[in-house]
Amino acid sequence: MSTAFSDFGPLTERRRAERQRQQRRRAMVAAGGASIILILIVMGGAAVAYNASSKDNDGSSSSSSSPSGGSGGGGSGSNLLSVSKSIKAMCAQTDYRDACEKSLAKSANFSASSPKDIVRAAVAVIGDAIEKAFDRSGLITSDDPRVKAAVADCKEIYENAKDDLARTLNGIDVGGTDGLTKRGYQLRVWLSAVIAHQETCIDGFPDGDLKKKMTDAMESGKELTSNALAIIEKASSFLVALSIPAASHRRLLEDNVTVPKPDEEIENQPMVSHSGGDAPQWLNRQERLLKGKFQTSLTPNVVVAKDGSGKFKTINDALNAMPKKYTGRYLIYVKAGVYEEYVTITKEMANVTMYGDGAKNTIITGSKNFADGLTTFKTATFNALGNGFIGIALGFRNTAGAAKHQAVALLVQSDKSIFLSCRMDAYQDTLYAHSKMQFYRNCVISGTIDFVFGDAAAVFQNCILVLRRPMDNQQNIATAQGRADGRETTGFVFQYCRFTAESALKDASRPAIRSYLARPWREYSRTLIMESEIPGFIDKAGYLPWNGDFGLKTLWYAEYANRGPGADTAGRVNWPGYKKVISKEEATKFTVQSFLHAEPWIKPTGTPVKYGLWA
Repeated sequence: MSTAFSDFGPLTERRRAERQRQQRRRAMVAAGGASIILILIVMGGAAVAYNASSKDNDGSSSSSSSPSGGSGGGGSGSNLLSVSKSIKAMCAQTDYRDACEKSLAKSANFSASSPKDIVRAAVAVIGDAIEKAFDRSGLITSDDPRVKAAVADCKEIYENAKDDLARTLNGIDVGGTDGLTKRGYQLRVWLSAVIAHQETCIDGFPDGDLKKKMTDAMESGKELTSNALAIIEKASSFLVALSIPAASHRRLLEDNVTVPKPDEEIENQPMVSHSGGDAPQWLNRQERLLKGKFQTSLTPNVVVAKDGSGKFKTINDALNAMPKKYTGRYLIYVKAGVYEEYVTITKEMANVTMYGDGAKNTIITGSKNFADGLTTFKTATFNALGNGFIGIALGFRNTAGAAKHQAVALLVQSDKSIFLSCRMDAYQDTLYAHSKMQFYRNCVISGTIDFVFGDAAAVFQNCILVLRRPMDNQQNIATAQGRADGRETTGFVFQYCRFTAESALKDASRPAIRSYLARPWREYSRTLIMESEIPGFIDKAGYLPWNGDFGLKTLWYAEYANRGPGADTAGRVNWPGYKKVISKEEATKFTVQSFLHAEPWIKPTGTPVKYGLWA
């Protein structure tokens, strides 16, 4: 993210380009949305043609072929026409209809295709587009170290985007129709991550001509990804209505996970400052158990201890020794100590659980930061990339300080990741909840500017957000969610949380600091705060613009059943995208189960969780 000061300046070229794209979207939606009834009729025709073609291929109905016979069979031409209509009907639901129709028309031979094949093609065409875009970054030459760093980031990020596209295609393939009807949400999570990767590549470049060029280069890939999101969202409903036969279903590898279930919930150790503090009384008593009880129910594969009492003295040594191929969940116990190292749970390290002796006792710390020449993406002390990561009773710190601007303590790209009774401490950009599905329970997150940011679908439950003292000419914004496209599944939900402040923020002898709940990092930023405690020091407006009116019409911010002197919405901003207090029915859509489809992947872990509303 950009520095605290430039964020409040004039709109950058990138923001202007995004605004123009939004205007084009609205025009296309107004001009062309086909009804779901039309889709069902057209898709039904394509399904009939597909089933007829399948029978011909089986030899069971060859005698019923069209008698015309002169042009290779009238059935083939009829099927092509049906598929062409299906493409038009599907693309009518997208924001970039022309790009959708053109890409699908030339992507494959649809002479004997099912509707699912068309959905698959909509995802497959993204690959070529983003490859060309990321190749553009590789052609950039510059003596500017920040540009060089951005180019290096893009090379790495491209591999992440390819992986998530591959997962999406695999998810479509292995499940037959179920790949769309039962796994539609998961497919959209991965595609949302593809958009996040493209945006992250752009973010690394300094404002100016090169950043504008990269924005333009990524436009086609982002449009096609948006189209695929729309098609999958609609396809999961109309394929069910058509009852198209499903191929044999086999579960993806990441679903076949066995994890240990702790007998008891672990100790919650939130604190208001680094100097100490006990768990606040508002937390449930059962979640304030004595330290160490949960360890007895877990058997680690390896033990890390800085004092030499374990197999390894550093976390990285333990990770380097991890088997390349491991079935099941790999447990790493990190004993109490301050570990000054930069840690990455790589993409190849799936289903790792790392647990410590408490967030105040097992601490992983670093000080990388933007001011020293790094991109925000590369400042993290701890990177969780491997899917299914679980962190328990750990502290993540970045000690760079407010003057160093962006300095990430924890970056998370791990899908279906869980953080339980952990603590993340820094100033600006503390927690980079980058992408995919994430769940945080009983955690403490402290910082100043946008200290919970990213484009993940993340729920923070029973957590404490501690606003710290920034520099005197800055202001606090707790969250900055980065949904870049309205089709994405992403957003931040804060349920039964508490916003509080360290003592330095309230120091009357120093200039007053304004504090806000959120601001829109990207155009479709989505944040809900519900059943939480909001103190009076939060500015009555509640939210802060990013730049001018950017995103104010397209963001989605809301509150529900909050308490405390700062929960009064009477003085809140009057933005078109701010919903103020929503209904219970609407709030239910953002509970853990509804928003994250979470029970299948959270319940087996034994993580304490409330799947619905508290009241």
